[in-house]
Amino acid sequence: QVQLVESGGGLVQAGGSLRLSCAASGSIFSLIGMGWYCQVPGKQRELVARITSGGSTNYADSVKGRFTISSDNAKNTVYLQMNSLKPEDTAVYYCHAFIRTRMLSPVGDYWGQGTQVTVSS
Repeated sequence: QVQLVESGGGLVQAGGSLRLSCAASGSIFSLIGMGWYCQVPGKQRELVARITSGGSTNYADSVKGRFTISSDNAKNTVYLQMNSLKPEDTAVYYCHAFIRTRMLSPVGDYWGQGTQVTVSS
């Protein structure tokens, strides 16, 4: 079993900052990559940022220059530093990971429970 546990969400004023963390634990043979997605009611979950085990990153256009994703491979943890937050960043943020649980097992994808980020104007 694999668990992703998120922390760091909350309420912040526009222009402020938050830092999200997500730690993966359990049966992890190799962690291929991790990322953050966001979802608002009535809309599909969307990619915010992702990072591979090698350090390659991708960002949604809407967060480029404001958000930074990073990881600590030794701790199986991914971070999302969110600066210059805007009211439109308000959403539930979900951690995601591609993980191989055993040497010959297929790569599975796993989700955290979500953490609310609310940006007030």
